[in-house]
Amino acid sequence: MEFRDVVLRRRIVRNFADQPVAPEVIERILDLARHAPSAGFTQGQSFVVVTQPDLKLTIAELCGEQRYVQRGFHPFISGAPALIIPCTSEAAYHKRYQEPDKLQADGTEMHWPVPYWHMDIGCAVMILLLAVVDEGLDAGFVGAWDLDALRALLNIPAEVTPVGVIPIGYRAWDVPSPSLKRGRKADSEYIHHETW
Repeated sequence: MEFRDVVLRRRIVRNFADQPVAPEVIERILDLARHAPSAGFTQGQSFVVVTQPDLKLTIAELCGEQRYVQRGFHPFISGAPALIIPCTSEAAYHKRYQEPDKLQADGTEMHWPVPYWHMDIGCAVMILLLAVVDEGLDAGFVGAWDLDALRALLNIPAEVTPVGVIPIGYRAWDVPSPSLKRGRKADSEYIHHETW
């Protein structure tokens, strides 16, 4: 599949067929995601893969799946063959930037004008979402509202932040998000040349 086709085919899906996803497919997707850039090659990103039905159901509850169902969507979190939970560690970046090759001239860690751990996990998630499409699958994305409960459920260390939940599987007919009716912003609002 051409890259342009992969990008244009990618969308958030909220219903999946009752068809398993082979573990080796998930591994190929994750292998590509690990090639995302990371500041200082910190590699502070990590992923948790969940396929057990009871864990998926509990994660779905933490993501408010019932609210989606009440709005006419399918139970796409608990019903997906696989869930991938992308995580990032701010602590890993501070640790990396306190190493000798990253210290400032005065021997201190740099000031972080932007939390690049968020940028880097965003890049990894985007590669993952595109890799999903390249494998002939589809994915969704939802937030979890109780990060501490999600950490406890999946034994995620306290210094690691789960940034969402990505249901993955083969697309079934689904209800499009009503937000799509907004349409895309005009180029003049989205693209600025030379200055804003």
